[in-house]
Amino acid sequence: MIATEEWSVTIYIDEREDRTHAEARLHRQYQSEVRANGLARRNPHDSNIPRIGAELAASRALSQLAHQLLDDSIADVEQSTGEPAYFHT
Repeated sequence: MIATEEWSVTIYIDEREDRTHAEARLHRQYQSEVRANGLARRNPHDSNIPRIGAELAASRALSQLAHQLLDDSIADVEQSTGEPAYFHT
């Protein structure tokens, strides 16, 4: 059992014209890095407020990252038990 372990998430944001892309990277000590992406598009009729696009793209990347971690944990349980696993969120 792990007593204490530190994980960190880095979010890279790239804004070009009316699109903002975010990539979230989860860094874990003894496991591979997990990456997820999020995209936000500004409606041409909306005000150009870059922070909103960054927040939306980052939240979508983090949401995708959370889903990937959930899928990974389900796969790990199934591999260790040999039985189908279903988690409630």
